[in-house]
Amino acid sequence: MTGERFGVPAALFSLKCLAAGMLALFVAYSIGLERPYWAFLTSYIVAQPMAGAVISKAVFRAMGTLVGAIFAVAIVPPLVNAPELLVLAMASWLGLCVFVSLLDRTPRGYMFVLAGYTACLIVFPDVDTPQTIFTVAALRVQEILIGIACGSLIHGVILPGSITGVLLARVEAMLRDAERWSRDAIATEPVEGLDAERRRLAQDVTELHQMSIHLPFDISRLAPRVRTVRALQDQLSMLLPLGAAAEDRLAQLKAANDGMVPRQVEALIADVRLWLDTPAPDNVVRAERAQALIDRCTALEPAATGDMGWADMMRLSLYARLATLIAVHRDCRDLYDQMVTHSRAAVTPRVAQLLEGRRNRELHRDYASAARGAFSAFMTIALGCAIWILSGWKDGGSAVMLAGVFLALFAAVDNPLAPLKGFMIGTVAASALGAIYGYAIMPRLDGFAQLALAYSPALLLLGAMMASPRWMGIALPTLLGLGSPVLLSDHYVNAFASYANGAVAQIIGIWFAILMAGLLQSAGVERAIRRTLRAGWMDIANRATLMSPPDVRGWINRMLDRIALLAPRLAATRADSGKPLYDALRDLRTGVAIGELRQLRLDLPAQEGAPLAAVLGGVSRHYRALDPDAPAAADPALLHDIDSAIADLSANPRQPVRRDSVLGLVSLRRNLFPDADAYRRIAA
Repeated sequence: MTGERFGVPAALFSLKCLAAGMLALFVAYSIGLERPYWAFLTSYIVAQPMAGAVISKAVFRAMGTLVGAIFAVAIVPPLVNAPELLVLAMASWLGLCVFVSLLDRTPRGYMFVLAGYTACLIVFPDVDTPQTIFTVAALRVQEILIGIACGSLIHGVILPGSITGVLLARVEAMLRDAERWSRDAIATEPVEGLDAERRRLAQDVTELHQMSIHLPFDISRLAPRVRTVRALQDQLSMLLPLGAAAEDRLAQLKAANDGMVPRQVEALIADVRLWLDTPAPDNVVRAERAQALIDRCTALEPAATGDMGWADMMRLSLYARLATLIAVHRDCRDLYDQMVTHSRAAVTPRVAQLLEGRRNRELHRDYASAARGAFSAFMTIALGCAIWILSGWKDGGSAVMLAGVFLALFAAVDNPLAPLKGFMIGTVAASALGAIYGYAIMPRLDGFAQLALAYSPALLLLGAMMASPRWMGIALPTLLGLGSPVLLSDHYVNAFASYANGAVAQIIGIWFAILMAGLLQSAGVERAIRRTLRAGWMDIANRATLMSPPDVRGWINRMLDRIALLAPRLAATRADSGKPLYDALRDLRTGVAIGELRQLRLDLPAQEGAPLAAVLGGVSRHYRALDPDAPAAADPALLHDIDSAIADLSANPRQPVRRDSVLGLVSLRRNLFPDADAYRRIAA
């Protein structure tokens, strides 16, 4: 903590960046590459505090660069005499790459966007000499691979930061947060700040997924397996609907009992909260205590019968959800034990079950946003090239190239104007700093050692700024200015006019990107909120009528991802940000209940499952008709269908059917009609 306070990690990161940049520049100069600045810049672009993140970014960058170079070599020769078609092809390629990267929404998406703008970086500066396009592409790939290799070597060997240590520390903190949230959710008295804890838990699951992308590239031999992390994500995601359901049932029981918690319930809740507060470090002891609590929940469950009252339904639902909540917390701790053992052998039989058939986490995909970002990139290239060709400006290609690069880089940002303006400030600063270096300092230098020494003060400061998210948006474009092709070429040329033209092209390129972003992407946040809410509702509407086994974990993962996307957007744009998030959490629980009822419907004969078909059809119609600007309450006719289904299925001769139907229908009733009167059989 003391080191962080005095900026030691940032200073170390800056020193490693300087070493990687100078090594890349030295290698590029030594083998006589024409554009050594690409190697220098790449070493900074791939720099990350964690070695695993550096290597994964390096791999993605290498693959994206290679694909972009192949496209450039393939497209220029056949279209060099048809500039309109060439512009259309380049704009379409960049738009396609941006579209795919926005749908991916993981660090891997960097590979796709890089493939798009790498082609622009190769084609536009050298479009007048198509016969050299293969040489330019090959040299660019070599230069970037040198930068990648040097960056990966320095950050991965010299005091490397392991993602494994950070991941395990974050997972341990997440588990403590999750246990505290569950403990607060089932408290017999309301706990302040519970909504904020819910949002944090949703964001924790998303953060865990992002960190796991880098895990296969970590240098540590003790890195946990990705499938273990994904299994933990699944279990953590189950906690939100379970804890919220238990909280609701407990509140209902209190209301029905004159504000008092029944004695048996209070004793059980106290023991569960104590178990959550003091998890046993030994998984055998932890499992024994968890099983004892689960057995108590099962023993206290009232039998599901045709004449059971609302209070008994609340007890049944509370005990069932509480038992599952305990089991999930036990599984989370067991999976953490699996992560820290660094062994492929499962620490418990239950962990072995959880690790079977793991898959990637399902994320929300916003096709409209991806299409808008792709269209913005397409129009920026197409319109920019038209202006360039009509103006006849020699350096116009550089401006178009940079505009396309910036639109592609910030296509995923809700409001790209803010980072683009930061890049504009950094570019202006870089132009002034580069002029000082290029025409006041560099003419007096002799040899690489003096060049490295002269660059070191500025690079050390900028490297430390890159370690801070607050200053990175200004530091990176300033670094790009210091890596100007006029300053760092295979030989020094004192040509101020050429440097000034390049600097003006950079500034105009960013200004054009700001202009296009303002025209095409300025109203993105509110629309993104509405699309995200609507996507969740349409997901529920479609899931309600499917006749296939439900994917409950996939649904929960998608909804948690939507909640994690909604939280910062709502906080930035709305004063009543809490209500849409609460509604999204309610929709999450509704989707879980729908999954339970769908499975029950599939297990029942068609005639017995008819009441569930009516309920699920009504749910589908309700969510399909919702308007994000004015969401309406559910139709009372749906409440009647739910009560009728409870009456029919609670009289089923099979006890498991009675129990499962009551649990699912009661959950659905509480989610959609929280203010409705208690269920009475005569009303149904």
